[in-house]
Amino acid sequence: MQHDTDRNRLTPASELSNLNEQEKKAVDHQSRPSAALIHETIRAEGERELNRSSVALMLSGFAAGLSIGFSVVVPAILMVALPDTSWEHLLTSLGYTVGFLIVVLGRQQLFTENTLTPVLPLLKFRDGYHLAQVFRLWAIVLGSNIAATWVFSAVLAHTPVFDPEIRAAMAEFSQNAIRNDFWPTFLKAVFAGWLVALMVWLMPAAGDAKAFVIIVVTYVVALAHLAHIIAGSVEASFLVHLGQVTASEYVIRFFLRTLLGNVLGGVTLVACLNFGQVAPELEEDDARPNAD
Repeated sequence: MQHDTDRNRLTPASELSNLNEQEKKAVDHQSRPSAALIHETIRAEGERELNRSSVALMLSGFAAGLSIGFSVVVPAILMVALPDTSWEHLLTSLGYTVGFLIVVLGRQQLFTENTLTPVLPLLKFRDGYHLAQVFRLWAIVLGSNIAATWVFSAVLAHTPVFDPEIRAAMAEFSQNAIRNDFWPTFLKAVFAGWLVALMVWLMPAAGDAKAFVIIVVTYVVALAHLAHIIAGSVEASFLVHLGQVTASEYVIRFFLRTLLGNVLGGVTLVACLNFGQVAPELEEDDARPNAD
């Protein structure tokens, strides 16, 4: 009786081999992708991004910098519309996810996503060519992202596209981008870079739930007031345009420490750790002779 129970509980490999093609596809659909498969999916995407032209990267990065501006506008609109209560921040933080939804689902180039995607090919090959390509991509994407955030914030500050109370709300919560000292900002940036890179790692396995993953991860970034180099640049540059902070304060109190933290969080806590867990398996596959 016990033997019968054990046989019913387990599905032998011989039985799996007898499944028809439709049933095998159903099993594959229900199975979670392995870490190695996720790694190779993202690495292949990274290779494609590294081979894109500079113009394509620049235009995509500029579009992302503009789109991320809605992660500043929508929370301000919600702040004005909602009553001033202890739970207001729980709802206004949802507005922060809008810009990221546009950027990620629209396949636009955001710098913090690229602390993972192009880094995986570099970790695999570890050569000068891939290192140079990664720095080229980073420079183009970061530069175009930041330029677009300054354009977007200039429109917010110097045109009547939004009501004065919405602009006042944006100025109020934009103070979070520059108010902290070095270590709090740096650590908040490490966590933000970690979370955004993790979001990219989760996407291949997310299937139809990609939007949900983006919302959950970026909602946590907003809820915890973490420091994101691109979304935060819209806020900090908006204050520069209003004359509330100087350009040097933008660079020293926001840009340098946030950039360093985001890169450290994305590259070391996601790219290196997740590459490390699959590296032995990938090396075995590379060493295995190809079947003729």
